[in-house]
Amino acid sequence: MPNILRVALADEERRDLHALLGRRDLTRYSRQRGERMRLLDQGRSVAEVASVLECHPVTVRATVHRFVKGGIAGLPDALRPGRPARLLGVEDRAALGELLDYSGQAGITWGVPALCEWLRAERGVEISSDWLGELLRREGFCRKRTRDSVRHKADPVLQQAAWAQLEDLRPCVRPHTRENAI
Repeated sequence: MPNILRVALADEERRDLHALLGRRDLTRYSRQRGERMRLLDQGRSVAEVASVLECHPVTVRATVHRFVKGGIAGLPDALRPGRPARLLGVEDRAALGELLDYSGQAGITWGVPALCEWLRAERGVEISSDWLGELLRREGFCRKRTRDSVRHKADPVLQQAAWAQLEDLRPCVRPHTRENAI
């Protein structure tokens, strides 16, 4: 017979769990772990909780073991190793927004690598182009692929002269008829 896992939270732990689940900055997995503990505290079995939350029973048991080791404070995601993500400061975002707004009105397009260079030269901010692109998407700036052509910048008079010169260079081609074929 399998070992039945029962969870009974103290009143203080229940309040802490409720406060944890009320946080808006909680990650998806942290919220799921909190919900598992809440349902187990209501007297539901591991199989019922797994069915309701559409996860595996082993995942529910792992949440309980995590709770036993660290309490309610052990349910949120642990800190990730590595350097924290670099965010642009308020002044840098405002300057970048002004630059993009002005450039958009003037018809100037910027690529993300060029914006990184501008930030490095003008603001002294080192940021990768991938991360800057992600930050711009989050801020609501849309990106469009620019055309590889400069046709829109060409002078129509010079274009007409170039086409005329090309026409003069073409060999004269006679229409294909039976008399010309012999």
